[in-house]
Amino acid sequence: MALTRVSKDRGGAPPSGSGSGSVGAGAGGEKGEVAVLDPAAVKTALILIVGVMAVIFDTTIVSVALHTLAADLDTSVSTIQWVTTGYLLALGIAVPLSTWGQQRFGGKRLWIFALSLFLAGSVGASLAWNVGALIGWRVVQGVGGGLMLPLMTTLIFQAAGGKALGKLVTYVALPPLLGPILGPVLGGLILTHLNWRYMFWVNVPFCAAGLFLAVRGLTDDTPASPAGPVRPRLDVPGLLLLAPGTAVVLLGLANAGSSAGFSHADVVVPLVLGVVLLAAFTVYALRRSRPLVELRLLAKRSVASSTTVLFFSGFSLYGAMLLMPLYYQDIRGATALSAGLMIVPQGLGTLLSRVAVGGTIDRFGPRVIALSGFAVVAVATIPFARSGPHTDEWQLAAWMVLRGFGLGAVTMPVMVAGYIGLEKHEIPHSSVLTRTAQQVGGSFGTAVLAVILQNGLADRTAEPSAAFRTAFWWSVGFSAVAVLLSLWLPGAQKPAKPAKPAKPADPVSR
Repeated sequence: MALTRVSKDRGGAPPSGSGSGSVGAGAGGEKGEVAVLDPAAVKTALILIVGVMAVIFDTTIVSVALHTLAADLDTSVSTIQWVTTGYLLALGIAVPLSTWGQQRFGGKRLWIFALSLFLAGSVGASLAWNVGALIGWRVVQGVGGGLMLPLMTTLIFQAAGGKALGKLVTYVALPPLLGPILGPVLGGLILTHLNWRYMFWVNVPFCAAGLFLAVRGLTDDTPASPAGPVRPRLDVPGLLLLAPGTAVVLLGLANAGSSAGFSHADVVVPLVLGVVLLAAFTVYALRRSRPLVELRLLAKRSVASSTTVLFFSGFSLYGAMLLMPLYYQDIRGATALSAGLMIVPQGLGTLLSRVAVGGTIDRFGPRVIALSGFAVVAVATIPFARSGPHTDEWQLAAWMVLRGFGLGAVTMPVMVAGYIGLEKHEIPHSSVLTRTAQQVGGSFGTAVLAVILQNGLADRTAEPSAAFRTAFWWSVGFSAVAVLLSLWLPGAQKPAKPAKPAKPADPVSR
């Protein structure tokens, strides 16, 4: 495998197999050992999180504004959907490029470029003069965001050097957990009291601060000899298979959610084409010595299990997040802002899990914590599957706190599992695999639950709340499947055996 030559391409020493370049066999050292965070890794994490918050909040804020945008820009809802769909497709195309971009230009330079691109897209979107311009600038944002999301995880885990991953992942997991919860609230406030253009100006302070901190604080890891004979080359055939394949799968899933079914041509054709392209990339990548994304990492249990479970965590997180705001609006008559506020308790639970769970991953391993977290998510979703128009709000809020705690507990250990036992140069490839799995899983879960909900609402003989109850029961089922899949994750690592002292030399032989 040519992965052993990648670190040379970046100007560093070749990997040592199990030396300091490895993320290690465990989540953070020996079982029972007190994991200590490296201040340099914490600094890197905080710098990157400032910038990535713009991407996370932007994605979730825009999701609540489509009807307002359609009215203000005098266009149909089907057209304005491309504000979200175009962004999603650009994101899927850009994610695989992050691995090559880091090898070719260095993580710091790629991060600054991607964040600058996202800033330009945000300013352009806020000044958009028609729906076509808005969609175009959203595509620019999607390219920047697609580079940033996997790169953030890669740089943080590489900075950690395999130490205290459980504690460190609490920083990595916070933005994607809070975004879907706080984003709709912020979006509702802006749409209620300000113009929709301010949704994109929210990103500017995050981008500006993130750029300043990145320039001043990130370590310069520019490859030493970018013009040398081992200069990393972009795997163009792999890119032409993987990027469009991922993009059209996401397009098909997005169409499934809006078309209320998987039998429409605009759903079937993209899904079939995407699967064919991804299958072709798989065959191509397994035959190539240095592919765009190293699929052979899936032979490792840690990466394969993490990727699979992250796919289903997308079901549990994003799928149910589609249902809950609609439940409060359609069944309980809440406004968009009120529905957003109703979801805040889940964010509080997420924050609690961040404090309680992060330090325990290094001690107990990902398997036990992820399994328990998915079980909590399943149990805490059951009250919504039994609710109606007049269910006590405070009771539901309490269950939301518990559900948020479970979601936070799930995301952190599964993310750690994807990097256990990897060499430093393998981390970017794992970042792409896990990020893509979570993204496609979230899109697929959202589409499936949207179809189930729409089919239930189409039944005029049943009350609308019955359709929501059915969809929530499906969400419970997805979480139960994830509980079983969590058994595949790595468990607590055994303490490393101390090396035996070398025997003293025989004085006679001297």
